[in-house]
Amino acid sequence: MKNVEEEDLIGFSAIIDDDENQNKKEKKSKKSGFHGMGLSEPTIKAIQKRGYKIPTAIQRKTIPVIMEGRDIVAMAKTGSGKSACFIIPLFEKLKKRLEKSSGARGLILTPTRELAIQTFKFIKELGRFHDLKTILVLGGDSMDSQFSAIHDNPDVIVATPGRFLHICMEMDLKLNSIEYVVFDESDRLFEMGFSQQINEIIRRLPDSKQTVMFSATLPRLLVDFAKAGLTDPVLIRLDVETKIPETLELKFIFSRPDERYATLLTILRHFIPQTAQTVIFAATQHHVELISMLLGKANISNTYVYSNLDPSARKINTAKFTQNKVNVLVVTDIAARGIDIPCLDYVINFHFPGKPKLFIHRVGRCARAGRTGTAYSIFSTEDEAHLIDLHLFLNRPFDVKNNEIVGICDETLIEEEQQFVVKHLKDSDVANVHRISNNAYKAYIQTRPTASVESNKKVKNIKFSNLRVLKEFHKENNGDEKAEEFRANFLNQLKNYKTKSTIFELNPKLKSHEFEVMQNKRKLHEKRIEKFREMRPEIEKEHEVIKRNVNEEEEYDEDEDGRPRKKKTKKLKTTFTINENRDKEYFIPYQPTDKVEEEGFAINSFTRDAQQAEFSVTADSVEGQRLSKTLQRWDRKKKKMVNVVDPRAGKIKTEHGVWIAASYKTDRYAKWKERTKIDDRLDNDGESDEETLKPQIKNHPHTHWGKHNAKVEMRKRIDPELKTKEQLMKQRIRKDKIKARETSSRMRNEAKRKRSASKRAAKNKGK
Repeated sequence: MKNVEEEDLIGFSAIIDDDENQNKKEKKSKKSGFHGMGLSEPTIKAIQKRGYKIPTAIQRKTIPVIMEGRDIVAMAKTGSGKSACFIIPLFEKLKKRLEKSSGARGLILTPTRELAIQTFKFIKELGRFHDLKTILVLGGDSMDSQFSAIHDNPDVIVATPGRFLHICMEMDLKLNSIEYVVFDESDRLFEMGFSQQINEIIRRLPDSKQTVMFSATLPRLLVDFAKAGLTDPVLIRLDVETKIPETLELKFIFSRPDERYATLLTILRHFIPQTAQTVIFAATQHHVELISMLLGKANISNTYVYSNLDPSARKINTAKFTQNKVNVLVVTDIAARGIDIPCLDYVINFHFPGKPKLFIHRVGRCARAGRTGTAYSIFSTEDEAHLIDLHLFLNRPFDVKNNEIVGICDETLIEEEQQFVVKHLKDSDVANVHRISNNAYKAYIQTRPTASVESNKKVKNIKFSNLRVLKEFHKENNGDEKAEEFRANFLNQLKNYKTKSTIFELNPKLKSHEFEVMQNKRKLHEKRIEKFREMRPEIEKEHEVIKRNVNEEEEYDEDEDGRPRKKKTKKLKTTFTINENRDKEYFIPYQPTDKVEEEGFAINSFTRDAQQAEFSVTADSVEGQRLSKTLQRWDRKKKKMVNVVDPRAGKIKTEHGVWIAASYKTDRYAKWKERTKIDDRLDNDGESDEETLKPQIKNHPHTHWGKHNAKVEMRKRIDPELKTKEQLMKQRIRKDKIKARETSSRMRNEAKRKRSASKRAAKNKGK
């Protein structure tokens, strides 16, 4: 592995890179394992139960630094074990559950629900021998259950930023007891528009906290992260040059836009085993639904997940795939970050990602922890520049003629699947979704980040018409290479075939005026046509000689007599190389060597920021300010002038000066306390009701039977007539439900009586 050049970064005290020689020494020494990190016995026991033997490179570098109490920003490729890097020090820092805890001591923030659930399960698994309580706070779940969970004084909170800030505002949590904060997939947290929520959460945290940030793609200039309150942070970037696992095989398939669905079905039906686990990434939720419908029509078991789907449905569909109930999962980019799907074999990019960073996260779902995998990426004409951008970012050469990596599908298979797709797109239930997905794709193309200028220049000089059938597709369908060569030549002859007769001579029996004109024209030029046919073999020989001796900067066309002539135009290339033939000793580049990498890792693009930028001048007088409120701006979507909306409308200002949505502060917590009759204040002795009722459990090992015996002993000590706080709360809730049921039935009976009385009155009036 190549060493990364060390540079001094503003705000970072040290840079730690992976050193190959040092890794070899560490593997040979006894202290290279988890035993040499000074971990406690319960943690070592849980690690051995999990099956971990030797720590990965990122774990060797980060765990000792985190255990020293340093703030850290770490980057490593997908599947390198980053989750264990911040979970293992979490157990060592918190040690055990405190008897009188005033609040949570650990906080882990993740961008998506799925990643939060996965982290929660991983904490439960690694912390099975630790007496720590962990809760999950997610959007879409019941807030009442989350209120009660926080009342039980947990040690660790795993949450998404939006719902956690909502809980903090409702319950007025101070978070003064937080000691350890983790931002998982930290660059995505800032990209998804959580900056306001994160800033408000950070301002509630104490200054003495330890902050840890992890991601697979981090820019070198971490401006947003430096603002997050890090003190003397350490930057660790490993595997910067490889970026993707070495065991991952990449395949790029060109497809016409109208044959994209047929190409997907061809890959799934003919080249991926039916028992293999496959994830398909689509651009929008409408495409996810459409792909799921078409796969269902093709009898391919599948399920789907996207952000607007009901949280319970997302959980159920994800569980179906992870438990091998279905073999195909269709998702948007919501599942591109951090999700660990065991034994995932294939990833298919149905729509090519707009950023190389997103491509790394997508394909990183497979080939994790040393396993092998294959990633198929379907691209079309509008994706060619992004394909070059990706190869520049990965520092890989690109060759159109290399059909082991880039190519097309077999045309006969595409035609069969295209007939199937066209047939089912006419169905009433599929046609409507197809129309909506087409409109969504137009909006997606407009909002997708544009490729770099350098890639757009290189695309013009690459001839994608030279693409051949992918080698593995060629082996699968055509075992005889000679038969395939004959078939290809025959198809080329059909494409180049030109009939001698014109459209006016299709029916020679019909003596029309056009037919007579063409016959007279042929008689007039008969001698010249015969002369050209005699000279044709010589002209073809001249063409072959010229093609062998042609230079890269020259092309030839034909003159009036059909003879070749030189044409001064650039010839389209089929390949480009990343490392050009330059004298590295004396060549001075005019831009940084890692410019392409940092642009790919960047959090925000200039084009997106420029589109959102707005120039406005505020008037000085009162009348001018009143008129400025009625100013208008041009709306690109509505194609008309609209009123400028106050950006702070519907927002509230927190005590830390951050403007957030007003919906974060409601009376739901107060109503919940009144409904459940829970007082969060402690008794005069400083102990809660639960602590007085439950005796201390001592002299029991942290095993399954030890916990069971402790519970049995606890039940013997407690007076059976006394009830715990949970039992009282359940009893009160049950009584409230019975009262509500009685009142509703009473109101229904009164309404029936009123209706019957009005009917009787109407009858008497009619008589």
